[in-house]
Amino acid sequence: MKIYLTDQKKKFTQHLDFLKTKKVMDYDKSRLTEKITTIDIDTTKKLEQLNVDFLFNYQIFPDNIMTFKNQWTDENRKIKIGDTIAQQVYIPPIRNFSQKIIFGVRINEIIDQADKKGFSYETLEGHVEKGISTFTVQQFDNKIFFKVQTFSTPGNILAKLVGPFFSVPYQTFCTKTALNNVKRQLENQ
Repeated sequence: MKIYLTDQKKKFTQHLDFLKTKKVMDYDKSRLTEKITTIDIDTTKKLEQLNVDFLFNYQIFPDNIMTFKNQWTDENRKIKIGDTIAQQVYIPPIRNFSQKIIFGVRINEIIDQADKKGFSYETLEGHVEKGISTFTVQQFDNKIFFKVQTFSTPGNILAKLVGPFFSVPYQTFCTKTALNNVKRQLENQ
């Protein structure tokens, strides 16, 4: 984790290169807290008719919450397991008047099934959270929904201390905003 007062977008390549050298944080999934959040997508289309490229390009969070640079776009190809994402999180969620915190995550699964599309990633050393997050668009009984499933715990002592009154509410806000952002992108097709 690195904290800045200025936007790091012009230095994303340097941050991404640095984060590619970092290891995934050690964790025992059975000791992590699971959270599942979903949102229904109001569409008459089936999953196979929806364009989910935005999901695989990591356009999940609005850019007032987070900007990013992913390895596959940097290398002009499709997402694959082992790819790294440099995340720049804005706290508070206002791009110009916020602290900019750089984290990294690494893709560990790509989901490409007839009824489920998405991916998961694990947090890299230095991330505020330790664990794994999965983002999927799913179809069940002719209904489409977007699901975020996380298994996580605070990644450092500071996150443990401030988690109950800062990190957890902020993560809840970010997840709810991401759900609505993906919903909007899918329903506007």
